[in-house]
Amino acid sequence: MSLESLTNSIEESVNSVVDPVAEFLTKWVFYAVPVGDAELPLIVAWLVVAGLLFTGLFGFIQIRKFKLALKVVRGKYDEKGAVGEVNHFGALTAAVSATVGLGNIAGVAVAITIGGAGAAFWMAVCGLLGMATKFVEVTLGVKYRKVHADGTVSGGPMQYLPAGLADRFGAGSAGHKLGKVLGVCAAVFVLFFGLFGGNLLQVNQAYSQLANTTGGDNGFIDSSAGAMVFGVVVALLIGVVLIGGMKSIAGVTSKLVPAMAIIYILGCLAVLAVNAGALPGAVTDIFSYAFNPEAFAGGLIGALIAGFQRAAFSNEAGLGTAPIAHSAVKTKHPASEGLVALLEPFIDTVVICTMTALTVVVVSPPSLEAARTDPNAPGGVVITSDAFETVLPWFPYVLTVAVILFALSTALTYGYYGEKAWSHLFGRSKPSLTLFRVLYTVCAAGGSLLTLTALFSLADAVLFILAVFNIIGLYLLFPVVRRELKSFLDYAQRRDNGEPEPEEEKKDLLKV
Repeated sequence: MSLESLTNSIEESVNSVVDPVAEFLTKWVFYAVPVGDAELPLIVAWLVVAGLLFTGLFGFIQIRKFKLALKVVRGKYDEKGAVGEVNHFGALTAAVSATVGLGNIAGVAVAITIGGAGAAFWMAVCGLLGMATKFVEVTLGVKYRKVHADGTVSGGPMQYLPAGLADRFGAGSAGHKLGKVLGVCAAVFVLFFGLFGGNLLQVNQAYSQLANTTGGDNGFIDSSAGAMVFGVVVALLIGVVLIGGMKSIAGVTSKLVPAMAIIYILGCLAVLAVNAGALPGAVTDIFSYAFNPEAFAGGLIGALIAGFQRAAFSNEAGLGTAPIAHSAVKTKHPASEGLVALLEPFIDTVVICTMTALTVVVVSPPSLEAARTDPNAPGGVVITSDAFETVLPWFPYVLTVAVILFALSTALTYGYYGEKAWSHLFGRSKPSLTLFRVLYTVCAAGGSLLTLTALFSLADAVLFILAVFNIIGLYLLFPVVRRELKSFLDYAQRRDNGEPEPEEEKKDLLKV
């Protein structure tokens, strides 16, 4: 049996089993209600409402404390003797690496295809709201993290949901029992998405982009042998970095993420510079169509929903994944990392997604109109790539490199997320962690060979189920976040006044 026939057989078997489950969960999780001429998925509304409420409860913290967040990430308020594995910048880049990726390249083009230029405005608005949600969930992630005897840290919703609800309502209370159940569910959801959506899918998409730009059907890469070689090489890279733990992952992502972002933004700026004359008109279109009831594809509501949906999927605010990476930070004040985390949706959605949107709207390549009129026409990353190619004919190759690096950094971070979920469910023994790393590496190697469409759909649905449980916990625990914010602001003020750092401030870390 050839490799190609073997992989086809595996795909057919897996899809036949998973497809009914994926179809059911997708319909339930992404259930949409009609709003005007458009449809609003309730899970998107759930995420956006959380952003609105936390923005109000914390007095537009994403604007008021933005400058302070930049000072924290630069290390101005670093504390001597703080437990953790990485500094603020390392934790931020590790978390950003999980969100910055194909959603910023392909997702933006999809939003503009569906909702018109006005969708770009609402994407930015949703990103701003998500900053407040990220602040809340990451503060809780650091507050209730576990610091192990070897200095490593475990955090995330599987930690702060049970521990936080026990703290709020008392050990043994109904709230504590609910938290334990939610913690196990969170671990299962994160583990499942990590193995398939955050790993196998990323490798698959990176391989597809590489194959398309190296000869397509006629190239070596677009063959069973080429796919296997690509998958094995990427899997080995992921496996080697995972063995090093969070410090190794942060070391890689702290270099990859800024480099990727700079290269990509420079490409956008080059396109915008060449089309400078069309830029004012594009900006006008984005703002006018955002509020125009007669705008493209469902009018104002259609643009708003398209923008909110892609932004929510891109920055993952409220899903509970980012606190896993941020919890490894060296700090005694949980809210300090919460402030750092609010920069994440700003970088991911407000900056990078907006740059992509401007590039697509200014150029408006033929593939954009084709995707609007023909549902079978290539869209997403093809539209973005075509926009770059009008000015930089060689940029699709650079974009391919960016996609591969985006995919690699995302897979690394989700490997860390998955490992923490695995250890919560099956323990932290060396054989247990080794088994997970082997399993994760094997999944990465299979990413270039398998598409498993149904499995990807199921992974998406599972991840967004987590948002339902996670945000309920955030609502119940926001008073804790308020106290932690006051504690850090008092500390920052003392540091600004030149007072020496106090010896105490052990800050409720759960040591095991």
